[in-house]
Amino acid sequence: MKYRTLRLLLILSISLMSFVNASAQGGNASSMLQPPVTEKKPKVTEINGDRLVDNYFWLREKTNAAVIAHLEAENAYTSTVMKPTEALQEKLYNEILSHIKQTDVNVPYRWGNYFYYTRTVEGKQYPIYCRKHGKLDAPEEILLDLNEMAKEQKFMAIGSFAPSDDGNLLAYSTDNTGYRQYTLHVKNLKTGELLPESIERVDNVAWTTDNKTLFYVTEDQVTKRSDKFFRHVLGTDKYDLVYEEKDELFDIGVDRSRDRALIALGAYSKTSTEFRYIPANNPNAEWKIIVPRTADHEYDVDHRGDLFYIRTNKGAKNFRVVTAPVADPSEKNW
Repeated sequence: MKYRTLRLLLILSISLMSFVNASAQGGNASSMLQPPVTEKKPKVTEINGDRLVDNYFWLREKTNAAVIAHLEAENAYTSTVMKPTEALQEKLYNEILSHIKQTDVNVPYRWGNYFYYTRTVEGKQYPIYCRKHGKLDAPEEILLDLNEMAKEQKFMAIGSFAPSDDGNLLAYSTDNTGYRQYTLHVKNLKTGELLPESIERVDNVAWTTDNKTLFYVTEDQVTKRSDKFFRHVLGTDKYDLVYEEKDELFDIGVDRSRDRALIALGAYSKTSTEFRYIPANNPNAEWKIIVPRTADHEYDVDHRGDLFYIRTNKGAKNFRVVTAPVADPSEKNW
């Protein structure tokens, strides 16, 4: 993926250079090869009395034969225009690549009894997800090799990556479209087998301490707003809708606290946030709001012992950190 992005950037840069050079030499842009013309198909949306017109909304239809034909025409045009620069593209690409450390390892982080990290290998397109048990000089265990997963695919990316508390299962999501549309999978790390679960349009996930219950957020098919929150016990056919965010200004996301004691569900707008939580060892508990959403109040929250640690902009333009008792985290107890 990183090499493809590098080539696209080079093509864009060289294309701009070619256009500038042609103009400087008195070239007439109208005499050059003309790009495909994108057909306008107005779509009108009325919101709060305003009338919004989008002439190119139809290009969202990824399976539409007309959209595919237009994209192929764009690609053919680009290939024709850029053909004289192919040697220069290759030269610049190789020079930039020579300054990149292709075989590399990121900083490992500890989760449970394992150290997790990703590494890249020279000449391979995608990262490899690995872990080591107990110490950094332990034998490496490969969890996901995106280079193998990308075979027969046009694209591959990982979204969520969440090991269970006991380290035996891995919940992860993949996108093979490039449209940030992720499918959730669960892998048995002892056997290497995939569990039957395959859940579409998943944003992020969190395990409970029983190592079998997953909470996850899904996105709307049209707006891509993360708005629904589910609970699922592995091996069952129950997918319980726990919460739905009705306010279109807000997206939601789920995470575990750093001490792993709580599961927190956050609701986020541009200028306001709200968090609710349950104990991670009680997936059926009642969700409690930490601080209700109010206009222009943004906050983050974490947990330790009997306290919430809240980073808030209330009374502090550049934010401040306060503690609040879990028993009653309202502002009067900050």
